[in-house]
Amino acid sequence: MPNSDKQQFFRMWPRALFHMKEGKTFLDEHLSHAGVYVLYRNDLPYYVGKTSKRLARRIKQHALKPNTRYYNFWNYFSAFQIDDEHERSRIEAILISAMPTANSAKPKLERRRLDREAARMLNTLQARMLTGRDDSSGEQNPESIEDEEE
Repeated sequence: MPNSDKQQFFRMWPRALFHMKEGKTFLDEHLSHAGVYVLYRNDLPYYVGKTSKRLARRIKQHALKPNTRYYNFWNYFSAFQIDDEHERSRIEAILISAMPTANSAKPKLERRRLDREAARMLNTLQARMLTGRDDSSGEQNPESIEDEEE
């Protein structure tokens, strides 16, 4: 497990890890601290976020909850383990300012919520496209909207 005094980063990891049993263990081990993350659509930055919780937990919400805002728009991510809250906010602001992302885009259309069956179907489809196998993430409530960090 990473030392909490160190700052580490992980670059361009595939979203497919969230759909694989062995990926869950790998992610929990390596993304066990707070930090800043970037979601990419292919090799272009799409969204920059930060979390005071474990990076694996926050990015998993984006990966396995089809009702969340960025579910359909990314396939890779980078993560920066940063324990200090002030430093996290500073780094997030710099990244948002430096890269064209969807952070400031706010659609004016009402978002339609998917039911559990539709959300599971999308996770199965994502897993097959990303890994060639059925979804083994074990996500129980893919329809929930745990999108925003409190």
